[in-house]
Amino acid sequence: MEVSWAKKRATISDVARLAGVSISTVSRVMTGAAPVADETIQEVRKAIELLNYTPHAAARMLAGQRTAIVGLLLPEIAGDFFFPLVRGIESVLRTHGYEVLIHASNQTRDHLDSSSMPLGEHNTEGLLIFTDRLSDKDLARFSRRNFPLVILHRTAPAHLNVPSVAFENKAGTQMAVEHLISVHGCRRIAFLAGPPNNEDAQWRLTGYQERLAAHGIPFDPALVRVGNFRQNQAEEAVMAWLTQGVEFDAIFAADDDMALGAYHALSLAGLRVPEDVAIVGFDDVSFASLLSPALTTVRAPIEDVGRMAAEKLVAQIQGQVVDMLTLLPTELVIRRSCGCT
Repeated sequence: MEVSWAKKRATISDVARLAGVSISTVSRVMTGAAPVADETIQEVRKAIELLNYTPHAAARMLAGQRTAIVGLLLPEIAGDFFFPLVRGIESVLRTHGYEVLIHASNQTRDHLDSSSMPLGEHNTEGLLIFTDRLSDKDLARFSRRNFPLVILHRTAPAHLNVPSVAFENKAGTQMAVEHLISVHGCRRIAFLAGPPNNEDAQWRLTGYQERLAAHGIPFDPALVRVGNFRQNQAEEAVMAWLTQGVEFDAIFAADDDMALGAYHALSLAGLRVPEDVAIVGFDDVSFASLLSPALTTVRAPIEDVGRMAAEKLVAQIQGQVVDMLTLLPTELVIRRSCGCT
């Protein structure tokens, strides 16, 4: 007889029966507490997916199994950006008695799967998500279960009701480009872009394009290259411009790591900052003021984003309603790399 599993909330017993394993084996697969054969893991995960099974958070609480742990999903941790972000998150969580469990995702995979993620409802009370590799479909699964989530630097579709926290990326970029045009007379501003699928990167590109248009400066696609928020890729992009004879009088780098790559490329080519090429970055990470010349950059409240996201998550765990979107303001920090003294 065919059984419909959709009529009631699935239990761990249902998963075990469908997968043909014991309840303790299902638990081991979900928690990673002990080794399990790969074939068995796949069968259990298929059953979990088919049944849309998730441990009930309220049941864990009643059983005295409150984890007091919040999960943080990050891309591969690189660069100075992530340290203040995590610091802000931890400062809030610890005041509320929570610890943070961090998983840095492998960027070589296409996406994360909510049914097999190392962090989730089976071992945390909520998730902070800072990765583009969790699809809207997977976010919807969490949303349907009313599992506390906050997204950092990305917005979810409105119908999912998943709150997010980010910077004023477009406004910050417009301040930087406006400064280069109005104060320094730059007209050929090259743009080092972040990853094409990154929401922050897209808003910064939009801000760049809109500010050029406001001054009647035609957008030139030849002046845009992707540096993927990576120093080495930005250096390669600038070297390609120089090799191809692309003319520019300034570079706006969509993050400070890429600005550092631009410094290095220009230095190798015998060009001076800012005498030959002005540079402006984005983020104002710890090394920005230590460069020679010191980097003019858009200061992003990285630590504040971490704090705000953690506060929203704790509020959700406590059953409170939170604002869906919070954009924190940015400011332009004037140093010498743009030509100011």
